[in-house]
Amino acid sequence: MRNILVLIVLVGVVGYFGSKMYLHGEVSDGMDMAVTMMSPYAAIEYDGVSSTLSGELTVEGIRVQVRGFSDSFYIDRIGIDTPSFLSLLELGDVVSMQDGGFPETFGVLMEGLRIPSSADYFESLSNAMLEDEGVTDADEPAHKCTGKYGFSPDALIGLGYNEQVISMAMTFNNQRGKYSMDMNMSIQDMWDMQADVVFAGDMLSEFSKGTAYRPKLSSMEMSMTDRSLNGRVTEYCGQLGLSQAETIKAQMDSFIYFGTENGIEFGDAILEPYREFIDGKSTFVMTSRPYQPVAFSQIDLYKPSDVPALLNLEASAL
Repeated sequence: MRNILVLIVLVGVVGYFGSKMYLHGEVSDGMDMAVTMMSPYAAIEYDGVSSTLSGELTVEGIRVQVRGFSDSFYIDRIGIDTPSFLSLLELGDVVSMQDGGFPETFGVLMEGLRIPSSADYFESLSNAMLEDEGVTDADEPAHKCTGKYGFSPDALIGLGYNEQVISMAMTFNNQRGKYSMDMNMSIQDMWDMQADVVFAGDMLSEFSKGTAYRPKLSSMEMSMTDRSLNGRVTEYCGQLGLSQAETIKAQMDSFIYFGTENGIEFGDAILEPYREFIDGKSTFVMTSRPYQPVAFSQIDLYKPSDVPALLNLEASAL
């Protein structure tokens, strides 16, 4: 009996490590092909591939240098998260979304995307975005220190961020009649954001529609927790000559602009909690629970002032 148990354990161990080597080899081959395909646009290196019994598969230590720029960016690790190691071995079915191939939960993750604030490609990208949006007043102190159009490299350095360290994890949960997306994102020493979004319909059937897919929102809860950004903004705006009252107004104007750009005119029910958030509360929470699922494509048909009621938006500061 003991010999049989030992044999079973040995077969299991050999099978696991054999599968692991096969999986890592397949992923490494795919990465090498991707590196070759991207070589005209960027030089990419990576340290290796890692996997776990719990179903996580990651590529570690990625270094990227975009052609035409001298600075690089780095990613500590990037990968996917599935229910089990067996799910990793069925990645072909997951990718093709064959019947039964998509697991009940499926996640993607990225940890430690490191972008130096002074990087030449970041400055070029920032300028290109402002030019594309036709922005001409980005250097006004109230706009610069609050990041109304996104924080410029100079503003990030003024805020004390010599490097942005970004991490994100996104998980899709598939259930009959609805599916959800849970996202966690953080920028080190800046903010943490968590969003839980529930959609109507079945994930596979909805995604199979391709460009005809029109997602319908059933509910959403988003929370943002300050990790020192608000205090840094107050200090930096002061250095640029704004009073505390002017700084708060500038922050509110930036938030209102964000809503306008997304087709929403926030009312007092949203603005007052946000004011409390930038004035000292640590977390801002916004929820949407429409009385019936709302297609995102329909939102543009409404006046911005009517969208909060359509989405049944509520907010609070904690």
